[in-house]
Amino acid sequence: MGYIFQIAGRNAVRNIGRLLVMLALAATSAAFAQGYPNRPIKVIVPWPPGQTTDIAARMVSEKLALVLGQPLVVDNRPGAGGLIGTEVASKAAPDGYTLLAASVGPISISPNIRKVPYDPVKDFSPISRFTSSPYVLVTHPSLPAANVKEFISLLHANPDKYSYASSGSGGVTHLVSEVFLSMAKITATHVPYKGSAQGLTDVVGGQVTFAFETQATVLGHVKAGRLKALGVTSADRAIAMPELPTIAQAGDLPDFDMRGWLGLFAPAGMPRELRMRLAAESRKILQAPEIRERFITLGLEPAPLMLDEFADFLRKQNDRYASIVKQANVKAD
Repeated sequence: MGYIFQIAGRNAVRNIGRLLVMLALAATSAAFAQGYPNRPIKVIVPWPPGQTTDIAARMVSEKLALVLGQPLVVDNRPGAGGLIGTEVASKAAPDGYTLLAASVGPISISPNIRKVPYDPVKDFSPISRFTSSPYVLVTHPSLPAANVKEFISLLHANPDKYSYASSGSGGVTHLVSEVFLSMAKITATHVPYKGSAQGLTDVVGGQVTFAFETQATVLGHVKAGRLKALGVTSADRAIAMPELPTIAQAGDLPDFDMRGWLGLFAPAGMPRELRMRLAAESRKILQAPEIRERFITLGLEPAPLMLDEFADFLRKQNDRYASIVKQANVKAD
């Protein structure tokens, strides 16, 4: 009996020791959070200035700086479809002073198509999703198709005669285009570019037939009459372009629903308390009427998700895109 009590006593001491360690870690983390931040925060954007992710990151960073009392400095690291900047962020210290403004391409799509120099799940801790927005199918105004059905019929009658631009092989607009072509049972020639701007320039010039791009990228061209917009890739109409039908409905493709998203990440291991603070402040910023209006005017639809709900969303996204890539047989050139 004495031996049993001795064992029980040892287990109790061990459990108390573990509890004290956990409490000490929690106290240290809380103290760290109270003093955070005490110097400028770097926000890595893996795209060039003026791109959609860059615009959103700068808008939120500007407001976060006012709340946190420290500047958030945007560091553009473009290249390889967002992989270069994303890799740099994955290797940064998880101290809260390096963040990543990421999008669907480098996090959910590229890892399912090619070997990437980071693990999107293990190397990052989600903080907050900012937006969830559809892509827009745009063509040169002279194309003899007034709507999505006529567009599909035109390509069906002329296999591989027409071409589409993407921001790069294996990138998000490449994937959206291939899924659309596969579901509509039509074909077109892929013309990859190093970014959206070059591709859209050639669509505007008539060298390439069509493209799927973000609302933020095409809005000005459509309003000026340089591009013709036929539909959006989401299941519901877009807030910024409500006059456009959904491709799912207009093209009789009921399961076609693809949206891009933008969000904020930290290198894996950043204290949860710090991420919670950034997520909470980001949500407040995105809910402010003036910020919502600015985002919508740019073609970005505010859709904040915080920490765990964002992480759950990402898991579902990765599974979905893995399935889409396999079914559409999309490969990086």
